[in-house]
Amino acid sequence: MRPMGRTFDLLVRNAGTVFTADGADGGNAQQLLGPIPRGAVCILDAHIAWIGAEGDLPRESVTPSTKILDAGGGLVVPGFVDSHTHLVWAGERSHEFALRCAGADYLSISRAGGGIASTVRAVREASDETLVALALPRLHRLLAQGVTTAEVKSGYGLDADSELRMLRVIDLLGARQPIRLLRTFLWLHAMPPGSTDRAGFLARGRKVLREVARAGLARFADAFVEEGAFGQDEVRPFLEEARTLGFGLKLHVDQLRAGRGAEFAASLGALSADHLESIDPQGIAALASARVTAVLIPTATLVLRLLRYAPGRALVDAGVGVAVATNCNPGSAPTENLALAMSLACLQNGLTPPEALLGVTRRGGEALGDTSLGRLRVGGPADLLVLGAPDVDHLVAHVGTSHVQTVVRAGRVVLRSDANACS
Repeated sequence: MRPMGRTFDLLVRNAGTVFTADGADGGNAQQLLGPIPRGAVCILDAHIAWIGAEGDLPRESVTPSTKILDAGGGLVVPGFVDSHTHLVWAGERSHEFALRCAGADYLSISRAGGGIASTVRAVREASDETLVALALPRLHRLLAQGVTTAEVKSGYGLDADSELRMLRVIDLLGARQPIRLLRTFLWLHAMPPGSTDRAGFLARGRKVLREVARAGLARFADAFVEEGAFGQDEVRPFLEEARTLGFGLKLHVDQLRAGRGAEFAASLGALSADHLESIDPQGIAALASARVTAVLIPTATLVLRLLRYAPGRALVDAGVGVAVATNCNPGSAPTENLALAMSLACLQNGLTPPEALLGVTRRGGEALGDTSLGRLRVGGPADLLVLGAPDVDHLVAHVGTSHVQTVVRAGRVVLRSDANACS
């Protein structure tokens, strides 16, 4: 359970409940959360070295050199995983919010030259230093929400140089702040502004994909399969080659229109199918059979003023793992508020509070193909939060409010309130 004769670096104690999110497969949400009443967590060398009831703590490994983090009776949970973001961008699209309030929809804004195309123009004009400077405050806000791992997509360059540059900027950001960043290559986000050569753009994407693979610039590949973006026949060769090259696949599907996108994601063995507002029962069954994680993004559903939210309740009841993410981006989800996404996932997608917590922990890690993320287990990464909430219901019911008091990333306290200072 722990290295013998070693002193723990950090002890997290006095928790009301420790939720490991590492319960045995097959249980209900509460069982999957793996609650340990009056639990404690011990950290050594940036990993979890011991976890259990505080009364069973191995006292011989707690010495004066061990730092103590008093949870003050709050909840201790895995660091949150934001499994779908577009947080590197330049430019300003707040006017689109006003257009939506006046009745404009996503497709009409895009056809008028706004939307993704507007951001592409701004990103191409921005320097690397500008992109980094703009993204760092967004990451700080995500950290304050308890995010210790975030997936980050390219997709706002849409030419070879700009897309490669975006992926390198994400790498720079990973070294300049504490959140672990996992990169996704999103060439198939939209057609470049002013371009009508779809065949040429698709062919160039496969060439850039090989360069991304050679340079190790991304872990995942993605495509926006939707009316106004790309069709399944267009993106299939790119995604199949990406899979052959070792990329995990993550797809934007069934958001604006029903298009059998979930079935398409299942047929490709994707890690996740994201959005899903328009998924049908056949699509739900396909995701369950292929064990594809569904990523719900209710903040985008809200901002886009879509008529229906993704059927989270039906997905969970069918046995689909359901993650919850911010989709942080400049247009359809201009927010880093993961707490709001969790609350909306309950109010509008039909999840229970324990399922929402699973959605930003264990299920978020599964959406990224990494079962070490979003869980507290011996030998796993020491990414955890202290939350100032008495129980999971309160955590989600206090709508849009972050209860994060302390963030521990890789065994190091990286954000804390005065009430949770280490001794």
